[in-house]
Amino acid sequence: MTASPRQLPYAPTPYSYLPNSSLTATISLDEEVKLSATAAERDIHDSLAEIYSIIITLDGLEKAYIRDSIPESEYTDLCSRLLNQYKSILKDETITRIFVDLETFKKEWDMECPRATERLRVNLPATIAEPSTTHAGNPSNTTSQSRSSATGSQILLATENFITFLDALRLNMLSKDSLHPLLSEVIQSVNQVTTIDFDNRGKIISWLIRLNGMKATEELGEEEARQLAFDMEGAYAGFKATLN
Repeated sequence: MTASPRQLPYAPTPYSYLPNSSLTATISLDEEVKLSATAAERDIHDSLAEIYSIIITLDGLEKAYIRDSIPESEYTDLCSRLLNQYKSILKDETITRIFVDLETFKKEWDMECPRATERLRVNLPATIAEPSTTHAGNPSNTTSQSRSSATGSQILLATENFITFLDALRLNMLSKDSLHPLLSEVIQSVNQVTTIDFDNRGKIISWLIRLNGMKATEELGEEEARQLAFDMEGAYAGFKATLN
């Protein structure tokens, strides 16, 4: 008995196909696929990946802080470290040019990280930008309690930082890379002394945000510098009033 031809698992075509060994792919499936051809390209990809990771991590950290899932001191250290890493990576002009800005980067990679976005905009941990004012006892005692643990050296340091910043303005040191570090030191030292929302304290934060949005070498205009000096004089007076 003659066997019937084997049924093909696909519809026959009028064309016959014979594999050509010369056209067979020679890439091994076990071989690592390289995303970059040079070391420079690899560094760029690594840096952009680090930025992505920092944004995601920072957003999670902010959520943990809001839920009181992390101690304030630990949050402050981690947040400061992430912000410094972010700034450090973007000091590279090549990375900055490809990165463009935070909103562009988020849109390109379909990221929704509102808490991280706000923290990067402020460029300060929430514990520094908005220090806790939770105190036990009578609310009328908040002023004395909020500074009761401040030492003379902490008060002196905050005072010196205010004076140093105002002197920098008088010397026309108006670039971001000159003013932003000094103003950061002002708010951090002030928070070591008092958590009271004294007159013009909010101006310090507002100017930190303004400076953070500038390029490193960009300078304030004459009118902006005068307004900044006026606001900081007011903040200094408000800070000294908390000490009386």
